[in-house]
Amino acid sequence: MASDLEDIVEHLGRFAWPDYLVFVSMLLLCILIGVYFGFVQRKPNTESEYLMGGRTMLVFPIALSLIASFISGITLLGLPTEVYSFGIQYVYVALGVTLMGFVMGFIYLPVFHKLNITSTYEGGLKAVVWTDVVQTFSMFGALVLVAIKGTIDLGGSDVVFRSAWSTGRLERPNFDINPTTRHTFWSQLIGGFVYWLQTNAVSQNMIQRYLSLPSVAAGRRALWIFVFGVCLLMSLCSYCGLLIYATYQNCDPLTTKLARAKDQLLPLFVMDILRDLPGLPGLFVAGVFSAALSSLSTCLNSMSAVILEDFVKPFVEKPLSQRTINWIMRSVVVGVGALCAALVFVVEKMGTVLQLTMSLEAITNGPLLGTFTIGILIPWVESRSALTGGIFGVIFMSWLSLKAQYWVATGTIVFPHKPMSVEGCTYEFDRALVNATSTSVYTTDDIFPLFRVSYMWYTFLGAAVTILVSLLCSVLLFGRNDPKTVSPDLMAGFVRRYIHGPDDMLKTNEPTTRADCSKNGKTLHESAL
Repeated sequence: MASDLEDIVEHLGRFAWPDYLVFVSMLLLCILIGVYFGFVQRKPNTESEYLMGGRTMLVFPIALSLIASFISGITLLGLPTEVYSFGIQYVYVALGVTLMGFVMGFIYLPVFHKLNITSTYEGGLKAVVWTDVVQTFSMFGALVLVAIKGTIDLGGSDVVFRSAWSTGRLERPNFDINPTTRHTFWSQLIGGFVYWLQTNAVSQNMIQRYLSLPSVAAGRRALWIFVFGVCLLMSLCSYCGLLIYATYQNCDPLTTKLARAKDQLLPLFVMDILRDLPGLPGLFVAGVFSAALSSLSTCLNSMSAVILEDFVKPFVEKPLSQRTINWIMRSVVVGVGALCAALVFVVEKMGTVLQLTMSLEAITNGPLLGTFTIGILIPWVESRSALTGGIFGVIFMSWLSLKAQYWVATGTIVFPHKPMSVEGCTYEFDRALVNATSTSVYTTDDIFPLFRVSYMWYTFLGAAVTILVSLLCSVLLFGRNDPKTVSPDLMAGFVRRYIHGPDDMLKTNEPTTRADCSKNGKTLHESAL
């Protein structure tokens, strides 16, 4: 009977008062941190202190803030679902994350730290960083709790891994060189490396944290703690995905509609295994909210830095007073935060918001990374060439990702799922749903092959197209730029040594400012754009 399914859904969806207590306590703790740094510890209340923590932050809290800034509620809910549905191939992206750590630490990070700037486009708050610390522990605590309790209920981790291995969810890397395969070793290593490099190397949210540290060495230590933490968190999420399958391997909740959306799998599992332990479901929800709030707080603080540096200061003739700067930054945070809250009512109506978000990211991430890479590694590319390449990259990625998403949305391209079963269900549901759920793969040769390329390659393609078009424009249209007219501080170390020689390297030991770079050639934007 349909009522049986509805009764289960209603029973699993209830919170007890201890759950509300734990959840509200976490929110209050985050609010108190903001109140302390905003109203109690007010000295010195300068722009640098607000946006960069005075550049005296400690490595460990910054590293945790980096983790919290990138890991969102979408990650916590989406990665277990990814493993449940498609297996662990995605997890091999950890290799790309590790490779990113080397490139970021030795090429990109020293350049930005040398420039002593606020924004990658020319932050953060101590309250944001310490709030992220609390929220990171909440995220890890929630996942560890779920993993331990679920494993105990099943009788041990060997049960989890046996069921995963028997259905192909636990599998070796796929070394297929076909770029249209959704996840392969190569797409996770190369595509994942480029995606995570963009996230760390040219993202305002992340760079703002790295630059709040006093030295490049401290930034590198924070970077490697971030790499380890992200890999650990992805491993925990992936294990939870295998755990969910081992629990529901004979009664798939997606097929029976016990979970009406894929992102409901982990919350359903949590309420199922923790319903007899008051307070623990509230801890998990607090962890999910922590992931979302940490990303939001980071973006709000970074947005205040970008708007101040790029949309206010360039259009003001007289220097702004510190009081005016503080008022502008806080107003931006409040205004953008209110807008984000209002958009919740729009987002809840959009069933494909995650897919749409990933598509929009692919349009801009690749060209952005390509443009900054030109500025740091290829200074002889003329600014108009870099601008042309960036524009062409955005146009190309718009055409590719939006068209590909259209074919996926219409069901023309379907990705294969791992096998599911409903043979062991102990409750009644609509059996017609079993026939409506297919795990077959269907692609048509009428679709242009480029539209079938895995989304993991999108950022790589965007960066490659941007760099290639920029190089061609320099050769065929605008000519080469004289790299000696560009400030050495805007280049990666090995490029600087090649162009300016070892003698000039000795002249660039002290941090420089944006104004210093403008006097000595071009700023980072001008060299890249």
